[in-house]
Amino acid sequence: MSRSTLALTDELREYILDVSLREHPLLAELREETARHPEAKMQISPDQGQFMATLLRLMQARSVLEIGTFTGYSTLAMMLALPSDGHIVACDISEDYTKVARRYWSEAGVADRITLHIAPASQTLHELLASGKANTFDAAFIDADKESYDVYFEKSLPLVRPGGLIMIDNVLRGGDAANPATESASTQSIQTLNKKLHQDSRVHLTLVPIGDGMTLLQKI
Repeated sequence: MSRSTLALTDELREYILDVSLREHPLLAELREETARHPEAKMQISPDQGQFMATLLRLMQARSVLEIGTFTGYSTLAMMLALPSDGHIVACDISEDYTKVARRYWSEAGVADRITLHIAPASQTLHELLASGKANTFDAAFIDADKESYDVYFEKSLPLVRPGGLIMIDNVLRGGDAANPATESASTQSIQTLNKKLHQDSRVHLTLVPIGDGMTLLQKI
């Protein structure tokens, strides 16, 4: 049996989106606005957002932790998948980036169910743990500064309930994660984390080649 995954040409990727993507109009509008942002590359792809939403629905998630919010596309994609009593705790350090997010959350009518912390994520995660939030989140999504991914993972793990899900973005680094000679500190951090997670007995693991690569971890 082959170990390979079908290579995606531009034509095949467009076909997949044409026959499978069901993007909420507000998400499409937010994605188009973010595409004009100087840091547009930080946004997840729409098919990735839809995939994450599907996972949350399958596990009937109600409480999600997000580390790295940017303009709020991933937050809104996940929020729209949660039930009416669902809630997201979002972490970011930029008031400027997240003011776009707040606008779209308000327009979608979900702003009151998203708690945004503007502070270093490691600080917010520490405060959540100190306030008794261990094992209370159904899922977490990590998509922030790559050098701190291991810190975010270690602090998210006790916050997520047993059987819960941690999703980690950008684990392929545009393909550079497979380059042992890379000189990029952020890519080296991802390489180190990928190797660590492969051997981590605290979680079940799979790496999905969607977007820039996303690792899915189920807490044991």
